[in-house]
Amino acid sequence: MDGISDVAVGVKRGSDELNGTSNGSDSKKLRVEEAPPSRVLHIRKLPNEASETEVIALGLPFGKVTNILTLKGKNQAFLEMGTEEAAITMVNYYTTVTPHVRNVPVFIQYSNHKELKTDAGNQRTQAVLQAVSAVQSGGSPSSDVQEALAAASSPVLRIIIDNMFYPVTLDVLQQIFSKFGTVMKIITFTKNNQFQALLQFSDPVNAQQAKLALDGQNIYNSCCTLRIDFSKLVNLNVKYNNDKSRDYTRPELPAGDGQPSIDPTVAAAFSKDSNSLLGALNPLSAAAAAAAAAGRVALAGQAGSSGVLLVSNLNEEMVTPQSLFTLFGVYGDVQRVKILYNKKDSALIQMSDANQAQLAMSHLNGQKMYGKIIRVTLSKHQTVALPRDGLDDQGLTKDYANSPLHRFKKPGSKNFQNIFPPSATLHLSNIPQDVTEEDLRLLFSNTGGTVKAFKFFQDRKMALIQMSTVEEATQALIDLHNYNMGGNQHLRVSFSKSTI
Repeated sequence: MDGISDVAVGVKRGSDELNGTSNGSDSKKLRVEEAPPSRVLHIRKLPNEASETEVIALGLPFGKVTNILTLKGKNQAFLEMGTEEAAITMVNYYTTVTPHVRNVPVFIQYSNHKELKTDAGNQRTQAVLQAVSAVQSGGSPSSDVQEALAAASSPVLRIIIDNMFYPVTLDVLQQIFSKFGTVMKIITFTKNNQFQALLQFSDPVNAQQAKLALDGQNIYNSCCTLRIDFSKLVNLNVKYNNDKSRDYTRPELPAGDGQPSIDPTVAAAFSKDSNSLLGALNPLSAAAAAAAAAGRVALAGQAGSSGVLLVSNLNEEMVTPQSLFTLFGVYGDVQRVKILYNKKDSALIQMSDANQAQLAMSHLNGQKMYGKIIRVTLSKHQTVALPRDGLDDQGLTKDYANSPLHRFKKPGSKNFQNIFPPSATLHLSNIPQDVTEEDLRLLFSNTGGTVKAFKFFQDRKMALIQMSTVEEATQALIDLHNYNMGGNQHLRVSFSKSTI
């Protein structure tokens, strides 16, 4: 019976017959690989001691598991997902990440069967499926199911935020993910110019549920998309409790590196009940968490008290309203700029809204502009006042409300998807066809920096150019964004997450 004991699929046949092939036939093996998508998956090369629960755990992060058939003698199994879409997602994921059962790599492909017809009298299989169904519905798994699921995945998730138009804080992540279990530790960092985080749950089942529910979701409307994978780590080592990392089980940890520490009473409350402070956090966190918990796209509340920024430590010999408009315009639509008359190393910048102000502050605070490290904070002012009629303020105040150079005035613009921190590599677009690499290298060299690398895109309308430093790239962006290349074609310049 080819290892089939008390469960069968239709007529009791061998696994190779079930999947439309036989051993030793290359042509038929090819047909197996090319089987059309099906919600039934064929899993091969399982270790001898693999349990049904461990096989089910492979599918659990991708959707509901509705049936299973194990073929012990052949080290194979068939797994039926609730939908074909879930099966496709599972196969696509395991095409790039090799699945393991008991540290043994296994192989997954579509089956030629569209459903499994198993013997309903197999109480063991039905009990396992019911237990897993309870887990997927938010119930408590039995000890054997718990052990198998724990062996199949890590309690640590790796989170990447794509299209990060608004800032995502450690507290926002804690609020969103705590809906699926107790969040123990979080570490945030930037890698390859992308905001990332490692987040550890108290058990792997919660991590699986969170991945299933949140992967691909947007924290805010049309932006801040969560990309979630399991980490190879099983435990995070957090040294400091600050705005970059936190261990909710150890409120006594120091802040370190001059970072503000979390209040010990707040940390203790988090460690006891991860949901207890939902309403007490700022509106940004609470709104984001509520939206994620409801399983829908959300626009979180205001990021700060106003959309006005105070920028200080400017190079007063070099800075102009236009240079500030161009640089801060990378992160939002600048409405007004005012360089302070009695303190010309400081300026007020009014963005379209508070979220854009928060985004600009998070990316530009501490960056170098004209040789000086600028400081960016939220201002107590609600608007930037224009000079009274007839009063000459020496051109220190500019109104850009009707500027044609706003990057984000069109809803759904692709510019929302390409917002990155300042970097040495710049993305160029709207390049005329007759402009050469040498022309662009010379143009960017004339801004006072050194061009380290250059690459045209295939259509030659876009390119990447890498300067020696982030400061040089920032200077080049200020000088050359909207530069007239002739024929009324204006160059578009933005920071890139890519390297050449």
